[in-house]
Amino acid sequence: MNTARAYGGIVTAPHHLAAGAGLQVLREGGNAIEAMVAAAAAIAVVYPHMNSLGGDAFWLIAPPGAAPRAIDACGRAGRRATLEFYRGQGLSAIPARGPLAVNTTPGAVAGWAEALRLAAELGGRQSLGRLLEPAIHYAEAGAPVTRSLRANTLAKRGELEDQPGFAEVFLPEGEVPSVGSRLRQPALAASLRRLAEAGLEDFYEGLLARALCADLEKAGAPLTPADLESGAAKEVTPLLLELALASVPAAGGARVYNLPPPTQGLASQIILGIFDRLGVAEAEGFAHLHGLVEATKQAFLLRDREVADPESMSLVPQDALAPAALDAMAAAIDPQQALPWPQPAPAKGDTVWLGAVDADGCVVSYIQSLFWEFGSGVVSPETGILLQNRGSSLTLEPGAKRAVAPGRKPFHTLNPALAVFGDGRTLAYGCMGGEGQPQTQAALFTRYACFGQELQAAITAPRWLLGRAWGAEVTKLRIESRFPAELIQALAAAGHEVEPVEVMTDLMGHAGAVARHADGLLEGANDPRSDGAALAF
Repeated sequence: MNTARAYGGIVTAPHHLAAGAGLQVLREGGNAIEAMVAAAAAIAVVYPHMNSLGGDAFWLIAPPGAAPRAIDACGRAGRRATLEFYRGQGLSAIPARGPLAVNTTPGAVAGWAEALRLAAELGGRQSLGRLLEPAIHYAEAGAPVTRSLRANTLAKRGELEDQPGFAEVFLPEGEVPSVGSRLRQPALAASLRRLAEAGLEDFYEGLLARALCADLEKAGAPLTPADLESGAAKEVTPLLLELALASVPAAGGARVYNLPPPTQGLASQIILGIFDRLGVAEAEGFAHLHGLVEATKQAFLLRDREVADPESMSLVPQDALAPAALDAMAAAIDPQQALPWPQPAPAKGDTVWLGAVDADGCVVSYIQSLFWEFGSGVVSPETGILLQNRGSSLTLEPGAKRAVAPGRKPFHTLNPALAVFGDGRTLAYGCMGGEGQPQTQAALFTRYACFGQELQAAITAPRWLLGRAWGAEVTKLRIESRFPAELIQALAAAGHEVEPVEVMTDLMGHAGAVARHADGLLEGANDPRSDGAALAF
């Protein structure tokens, strides 16, 4: 795969039909935000195991010549989602699947509405009906089942087939559909058509909202019409990290942006801030990988201790990115020895990251998710909408920062990234993969920004994941076996508990990136581990 290059516009997505939907909007004169809404709606249909209208989302948007803006489209826990409610069910933890996991308002559609308001400020004139047209078509006429969708349906069938509405949509005729077979979602098509006609607000306070809530009440989910009515997205101030990039003086340094809590964007920023201080001179060697893995540990220790709903945090997130704070964390890293890592298992995660740039230079970094594969597994029969299980990351521990409570936002692994370089480049990048997201972002960014690799090479190169393998009792550093054997051995000798894994495994997530150069050249790349594409004109 080669880095895509053009001057007219570019879209990257982990499904090629979604990338195509966005690119066509750009061809017709729409801007990058409008293209992203079209791609986001389409991928919610053609990649349903990864995301849905029933999930959450986050945006980073860099308008031409202006500071980046961020949108938080994360839903809050419903009024009935209380410690007493779950304990009354005889539970010690919030279930990850089923109706009781549907306890937070889906924010993605509200995020589309907020983004389109900004698109209009930038001159966008595409109608909502036009933007939702590809999604409606793929839901109505059907889209080919991907390898990823079939594999995930096979793997999760046992825990999902009895969830309300799941089998009717994802197990047509009682079987897992084959790769290339046509998956139709007529109820979802009708819901998308309703949104196109009535407006995105209908998802929260119209006929669509009432139909969705009626199905959820019947299923026993603790989400009410009043919860949906309060489901608005909002603009927030993005986190800002200043990087020197001393190894590449010509870059002029970089200003890196990410989302504040409840996302783990702070962890992604800390990793890069620490690595910028380690003085690593070469890519892909021991110092590069060991440095990023150890930086990840420092970032995750702070994240797990502090990050939650902003209203329950005592830490000011931007303070953790102050030079003195990053200096201290960098000083805690032993350049030759691994820090022991007995941390909890990473959250499962299935997510989509998408990026777009238009000819005027507007750059978008966007991420949309259900949390786990297929989220809660609950599909509203009337609307065809699959609901997330993001609220299952809330706990039933009284007084905890992440304890379930009405109005509380759950911790989010989602975090889209964007960097503005001193030499005039703007880079949008991101990845799916739960706890792997900050690690893959760091691999991609350092390869491209610190060591001069092309975007596609930076994404295609082998990756690693610090985290517990499912069912294992010890934490391991899983590393793709394409890395040289001597490097893997050196990491093991330094105290990393290394586990080589297969080449191009989905375990490493699906990454993507788009960039705009000062002269107007656009670049894009997509992960060969996904079913996606970077398309340009």
